[in-house]
Amino acid sequence: MKRLFIITILFCLSALTLNAQTKTAVSQKNAYINIQTILESLPEYNEATKTLDALSEEYKKKIDDEYAKIETLYNNYQRQKNSLSATQRTQRENTIINKEREVKKLQESYFGEEGIVQKKSEELLNPIRKKVQDAIDKVAKKGNYLFIFDIATIQGVVYKNPLADLSNEVIKELKK
Repeated sequence: MKRLFIITILFCLSALTLNAQTKTAVSQKNAYINIQTILESLPEYNEATKTLDALSEEYKKKIDDEYAKIETLYNNYQRQKNSLSATQRTQRENTIINKEREVKKLQESYFGEEGIVQKKSEELLNPIRKKVQDAIDKVAKKGNYLFIFDIATIQGVVYKNPLADLSNEVIKELKK
């Protein structure tokens, strides 16, 4: 009899615990943001983007100028090819190939993963990203949100309720 009583009490306690956990999970909310909208509302982001665009354009022009020089070398070579000796042709071909390699290395140094533009991007944008993430964290904790999704990066969203959009709340938090 005691054993049945203890089993019944344990069963009731486990049922109460499960019920409490279910209510906690149900009471937590989900929402979404549009990170692009948030970023575009920040003057420092827009300024950083302009700086990066100008830097990229400057380096792109340098690369284009170098390729134009290579093209000129190649066209001159093609015009003079028949009048050159085999040694001269090989020498000019090697010059053109070496110039192309140099330009590709230069392009990598500007635009590669460890390039100047990437480093400048990290330098300018990482503090902004951290600031935005901190604001999102504050809004999430204040509203007791379980998940906040970024609809700017998620593909396949077929429905979104505007009432669940926290983008403006994050923007307000950033302006504090």
